[in-house]
Amino acid sequence: MSDPTTGLGKMPSHDVREACVVTCAVTGVLANRDQCKNIPYTPEEIGEECRRAFEAGATVAHIHARNDDGSPTFNPATFARIKEEVRKRSPIVLNYSTGTILEDVSDQTTYIRESKPEIAALNMGTMNYAKYSEKRKNFVFDMVFPNTYGKIIKMLSAMNEAGVKPELECFDTGHTHGIWPLLDMGILKPPLQFSFILNVLGGIPPTIESLQLQTKLMPAGSEWEVIGISRPQWRMIAAALVLGGNIRCGLEDNFYLPNGKVAQSNGELVDVAVRMVRDIGRRPATIDETYQLLNLKKQ
Repeated sequence: MSDPTTGLGKMPSHDVREACVVTCAVTGVLANRDQCKNIPYTPEEIGEECRRAFEAGATVAHIHARNDDGSPTFNPATFARIKEEVRKRSPIVLNYSTGTILEDVSDQTTYIRESKPEIAALNMGTMNYAKYSEKRKNFVFDMVFPNTYGKIIKMLSAMNEAGVKPELECFDTGHTHGIWPLLDMGILKPPLQFSFILNVLGGIPPTIESLQLQTKLMPAGSEWEVIGISRPQWRMIAAALVLGGNIRCGLEDNFYLPNGKVAQSNGELVDVAVRMVRDIGRRPATIDETYQLLNLKKQ
């Protein structure tokens, strides 16, 4: 049967789900205000940035904790304060980071069990983690990010106990493929939620082929989002939208708007991401849809 508008044979349908979950990573641990003056540090500032992100269309906030001077902290009391400040201002879904270069994850398991965010990020493998300056011909930082199975299992056990959804952060294909022992043990339970991080030195490069390969390696029926680091973020968001995935933006990942200007807030980055969602013919998911699509428990 021919398409009367083109004269070509009728093409098979490749429908992409209309609703897209938009996550905002409001503050990381490495970037500071010398690099971007708009990064939030305190629980109150993080709460405000989550509100701005939610009002712009994000329904999930990925959160690291900081001391008031901007240094990173894993203090469970600080995560509890962040939850309180966020909840005063918006119903955005909480996604707490658990990433650490240390083997001791007692703080992480404590704030997972006590604060009970809806989601907790779980790094799925060891890797070189570095940033290189072509201008200086030297590394800005150069470290190993260790994530052994033993470390992963400790945090995954706490998540299961607390009813917290693990978000499987995969920087490379080995991280995605390497989940199978956890599934076989029964400690990781479908449906799964993946985040594919692209453009970290030591991880997979920011190309459409990289993203497609990661989605082919994950189990069928899984949810996934893209995390593009630095300026390639916008191209990776566009690719994920076309491929049917969810997306993440925010000052943790990228300071810059597509025009090259530094964003004044997380909300400004979400504004652009949401516009891209709509321009591609999709729409940002609502809070209720986010709970349903990501299979989350209301805490």
